[in-house]
Amino acid sequence: MPPVKRVAMLSLHTSPLEQPGAGDAGGMNVYVRSVALELARVGIEVEIFTRETGDGRSKREELGDGVVVHHLIAGPSGKLPKEALPELSDTFTDAISEVTDLLADGHYDVLHSHYWVSGTVGLKVGRNLNIPLVHSMHTMAKVKNLRMKNLVSPEPSDRIVGEQALAREAARIIANTSTEASELTSLYGAARERVDVVAPGVDLSTFNPGGRDRSRSRLEFPPEAFHIVFAGRIQKLKGPQVLVAAVRELKSRRPDIPLTASILGSGSGSEALKLQPMIDDAGLHDTVRLYPPVQAAQLAHWFRAADVVVMPSYSESFGLVALEAQACGTPVIAANVGGLPQAISDGRTGVLVDGHQPGGWSTALEKLHDNRELREGLGRGAATHALAFGWQRTALLTAQSYRTAVEQFEAAPAL
Repeated sequence: MPPVKRVAMLSLHTSPLEQPGAGDAGGMNVYVRSVALELARVGIEVEIFTRETGDGRSKREELGDGVVVHHLIAGPSGKLPKEALPELSDTFTDAISEVTDLLADGHYDVLHSHYWVSGTVGLKVGRNLNIPLVHSMHTMAKVKNLRMKNLVSPEPSDRIVGEQALAREAARIIANTSTEASELTSLYGAARERVDVVAPGVDLSTFNPGGRDRSRSRLEFPPEAFHIVFAGRIQKLKGPQVLVAAVRELKSRRPDIPLTASILGSGSGSEALKLQPMIDDAGLHDTVRLYPPVQAAQLAHWFRAADVVVMPSYSESFGLVALEAQACGTPVIAANVGGLPQAISDGRTGVLVDGHQPGGWSTALEKLHDNRELREGLGRGAATHALAFGWQRTALLTAQSYRTAVEQFEAAPAL
């Protein structure tokens, strides 16, 4: 197979340098950053193109050895909701061309776009540079529309059109799980032979069992508290409102349980959820506390300080939070949706809950509180399970997808 030495990576609507859990930043930011750094460690240079958002960053910034981030000026200064970014498709393409026009032909071997906004630009840039496009959906409109009925507004039609074009035209598509691969073929008609399943990873040097008592003491949670942690964007899609309702029900039914729930994150654009009034109306202001998102090293302390981490999401292509929590030796209670059944081994590393009714979630929490032996056994299984998901493995499989894309692209007859 032909060697791949240099990759142009597009993450236009959110920068890998932004704090996950805030605004539109989340697991995809962690994914792009981690894969890029690991690709560089195996000899593939990565240049990431993202949008400059008025926070004073330089146009060109080194993320690490072999990884550069280009901040493009596209559209009005400052942050924009992701819904406004499709209108800047041509502007993005022109801004990337301003950089690539200064480079020799053949500077990049392959293009890798993340999320549909980047993908639609990637199709244009790929044609301009005459290189293959590899695309990662991360989330998909048709899947979100199916799972989020009556909760949020349907995804716009231009997103579905854009994703359909990517399923049809991208040289390779990287799916997080076999479930996502099946959705690509069944909902978008993607050719299965062009879809590569590559699971995301976890930074095992940061997220590890460590010392639970030390982390709980550091965060000032008493040993006797049954501590529940949620980490993610504060929006209906992620389900923090489900946790609030479940805690309310469990507290009412079992006032003897010393419940405390910590929710780490912030709102996300038009989908932001006003959670504090819900907490106050439920009479849980002393039980459920909101905290801002934190950096990875601090987040690991939160996960280690938890008896259980919850993910009541309505849709997840994989669920990096579940993997990070398990790597810390903490069991996860998660919704039985999307890629979560593949991130979590039900009954061995955590518990999968069908649906989002408070009763199912409060029952699962009650069970883990009452059975400490089960909880600790799940925690041990979780830590072992996570060891199979290092970012290096993700990067190596991604590099294999790149090489396949280049080989097929070079072998294809010229149009």
